[in-house]
Amino acid sequence: MCYRSPDLPFLPGFTFNSNLGRTKFNMDPKFEHLGPGIRALKEKVKPNMLGILSDKYPSIYPRGEATEIPAWLCFDKQILVFEGFFQETLQEYRAAPFIVRKVKIFFYLEDGTIQVIEPKVKNSGISQGTLISRSRIRFPDPMSENFYDILDFNIGREVEFYGRVFKITQCDEFTRNFLNRCGIAVPDPIVEPSDPYLEQRKAEGDGTQPKKPNRSVDIRGKFLENDRKVLRFKCYWDDRKTQFGYIHNLEVLFYLADDTVEINEKHEESSGLPNFCFLKRTKLPKVYKGLPAPGCDAPNTILNVLGQSFNKRYTVDPLDCGKEVTEYYSEKDFSIGGTLNCYGRNIVIIDCDMFTKDYFSKNYGLEELIPIDAPKNKIEIVAKERKLPPWNGFGSYEDTVQNCISVQPKAPHRDFKKFLSYDRDGMDSHILRFEARLVSKNDINCTRSFIISYFLTDDTIQVNEIAKDNSGFKTSCFFQRCPVKLPGQRVFSSEAPLYYTPQHMFIGATLIINGFQFVLINADEYALRFMELNPTIYPKANIEVIMEKVRDKLVPIYKDFVAENIPNEAPTISYDALRSKLCRIMGKDFTEHEMITIARAFSAVCTKERYDREKVRALALTELKRFLWDDWVRLREYLMQRDPERTGLLSQKDVYTVLKACRIPFDNNLIDKMLEVSKKDEQCNVYYMDVLNFLDRRICPPPDVIPVNVKSELWWGLDRDADPSLLIDWCAFNKHLNLEESFKQPVTDKDVKYLEQKRLI
Repeated sequence: MCYRSPDLPFLPGFTFNSNLGRTKFNMDPKFEHLGPGIRALKEKVKPNMLGILSDKYPSIYPRGEATEIPAWLCFDKQILVFEGFFQETLQEYRAAPFIVRKVKIFFYLEDGTIQVIEPKVKNSGISQGTLISRSRIRFPDPMSENFYDILDFNIGREVEFYGRVFKITQCDEFTRNFLNRCGIAVPDPIVEPSDPYLEQRKAEGDGTQPKKPNRSVDIRGKFLENDRKVLRFKCYWDDRKTQFGYIHNLEVLFYLADDTVEINEKHEESSGLPNFCFLKRTKLPKVYKGLPAPGCDAPNTILNVLGQSFNKRYTVDPLDCGKEVTEYYSEKDFSIGGTLNCYGRNIVIIDCDMFTKDYFSKNYGLEELIPIDAPKNKIEIVAKERKLPPWNGFGSYEDTVQNCISVQPKAPHRDFKKFLSYDRDGMDSHILRFEARLVSKNDINCTRSFIISYFLTDDTIQVNEIAKDNSGFKTSCFFQRCPVKLPGQRVFSSEAPLYYTPQHMFIGATLIINGFQFVLINADEYALRFMELNPTIYPKANIEVIMEKVRDKLVPIYKDFVAENIPNEAPTISYDALRSKLCRIMGKDFTEHEMITIARAFSAVCTKERYDREKVRALALTELKRFLWDDWVRLREYLMQRDPERTGLLSQKDVYTVLKACRIPFDNNLIDKMLEVSKKDEQCNVYYMDVLNFLDRRICPPPDVIPVNVKSELWWGLDRDADPSLLIDWCAFNKHLNLEESFKQPVTDKDVKYLEQKRLI
């Protein structure tokens, strides 16, 4: 760049070129520390020796008071924003001599550049946007040697950029704070003058000529807000006035996304009526006047401007002359007890679901929506039963039914669900076996022993004889497996016969099979255990029902009943003694099976389990060692994931699921046995940390054991219960009766002596 001396004229030959004799033209950068631990590339700026380009205004901060940081780093991304306007003359519009155009002035502090932008205004007719691109702007003549700086901008001042004068009226908060910190006072904002052109347009209206109407409806926002939100109402339509009409139970679905309605007909499964779609999803008009003519549903009305001439011209009618508005049902038209007009059919709303109640409560303030009852059909549709002819004696009754239903004979259908429920599963055979005695006038037949097996899969009975040595009989099948009818029924009848059910099988029951009378005198352990595990199906094995019967009988004589056992001073009582007492009190309603259930529930004889906790742990660790399973981390992670509250407890089902998910190489019986011996709380929830310690070999490792067949060794049937015919816990029996509160007075010595004298007599 050339510099000149102010004393010499600016003519060729009178200027000095600073590059004469210079050999190095590159920049001289260097790294300097801008702060603690901050290094930046900084240029060396040579001092202005001539002083020609001296600043117009002094520096904001005195030298030495502020850190020497380059402006591009100190004021990076810091912009002063001013709002202003300028007036532009209108030559072609007589009513308004000028127009006011609003602008924004940006002053970039890093390099002193200025940018002017005019915000876009809709339908202004002016090409708006960036008026002056970002650059340094000089002062107008005669001060064109200098550039605009920060001190030249303030509210109320006018600046001239390239011939246009801009009046500054306002600035943002950052600009105001920055100028105040620099010691520059910023006045209050100035009110901008009104625009006569815009006022004239508002007085005349937004456009003197008719425009194309904008009838677009924003349905996207409503769809995004209410997608998958459906109001569900329970309704009915009374069609009994017509021939063969009835009450139609309907379900109305109102979709909030697009205000459409769908109606389905719902019936009970036992009604015999099909469910079908009553009305497909569509908008439901409030008043139906027939199908619309072609073009009536169009959003716009087209007008022919030039008539029937050759050059036809069409335009859109902005006034919609003659257009009919169709009203459709909305969410506000639905209420309990209200009526919907579905193309001439009056549908009455009687109830709604919980989401619909919450929606109306939240949006319309309806707290209670009380449902109403729908009328009932006078004529109920009943399925006609097919009357079959009586049994002809060939085959079974089921064979006769199948032959009457179809021309081609088919085998009777089997109860497949029952078969799947009671099919054999490991050691669980679902066969109830009872020991029976034959009742006969012949004394030899009375000594014969029989085993009656009841198969739960198909309710069939099989009788096998177990012969004794030198009895003259052999062990064989006495009665082949088949259903057995109850005695006392008509043989040749069209009604389905009744068969023996599991409820007829209990100790003490009498069965008549093929003319022979059997009395059940005993049952195996599996039958007793199975019936006790299903007390709702087998009332003879339900200890709660039995004790309730005993409690009702003992209420008036409980004092004498308890006092009879006081002289013995023993916490136990024999099976025969308690049986004799209960049989005398209960009478014929008390069966032998119920007595055995009481003896098993309150047995006083203790038995030792074949596999305790240590044996089960040794067997489990041996299985883990055999299959090389060591996924401890995932097992602990899954168990803790099931317990987000960190209580340390999980249900047995959750622990069982996690063990199976971690592919632990245990049989189901071994897992059940391990959970049985694990530590539990009062609600039978398992401490899963005890399960982890149970499977950890590092904690008290037991010696390895010989692998066994887990299915057979851990079967519950091998751990036989104590013989109920030995002793019964008298204290536990009385505690379960819970009749002490009815007799608060204790038994005295006089009562004991009276009972002893009565016994001697």
